[in-house]
Amino acid sequence: MPDTKKFLHVGCGGNYKDRTTPAFASEDWEEVRLDIDESVKPDIIASALDLGVIDSESFDAIYSSHNIEHVYAHEVPIMLREFLRVLNNDGFFVVTCPNLVPVARLIVEDKLTEPAYTSPAGPITPLDILHGHGASIKRGNEFMAHKTGFSPKSLNAALLEAGFQSNAILSRDDQNCLDIWAVATKVTTNKDKIMEIAKLHLPIKE
Repeated sequence: MPDTKKFLHVGCGGNYKDRTTPAFASEDWEEVRLDIDESVKPDIIASALDLGVIDSESFDAIYSSHNIEHVYAHEVPIMLREFLRVLNNDGFFVVTCPNLVPVARLIVEDKLTEPAYTSPAGPITPLDILHGHGASIKRGNEFMAHKTGFSPKSLNAALLEAGFQSNAILSRDDQNCLDIWAVATKVTTNKDKIMEIAKLHLPIKE
């Protein structure tokens, strides 16, 4: 279809577009899967820190779920600037990662190794959220290790410092959703437009 747009699914793992957002899962979007792990059969095998195999301004959007915490803090700006480079001027970035604010609260309550919620991979503890899914790492998947983390405030700051111009942040802090979602645009975008994108891609309750 001539109106189909293209998004880069970063750190896709075994997931496809149906496990991203409802809007990306539609026929309006073409998915290109990228991962450092060749065993998940991505379209592009590459580190998110070096997208040199991808032309600048070649994507309409980027989706990244629980990847940004897998690089060291000093590498986060490198990753974000790579995302910014491959987006076209109308492009936007959708990102979600753990929310360390409620995680810290659980740790203060001495619940470090108690299940915080249950995921498809099983019970997840604050220790898993801080350092990466322990069961996966134990099985040898060291790509699952976490090397940094974010609060809503620090994620917003990281996006702005990398050069994204307009952001909308959603912080979820309930029993089953200890996460942060954000949408960020490459160029300055008015509030109505950024909220329109956010409603299409972030889990906002009406």
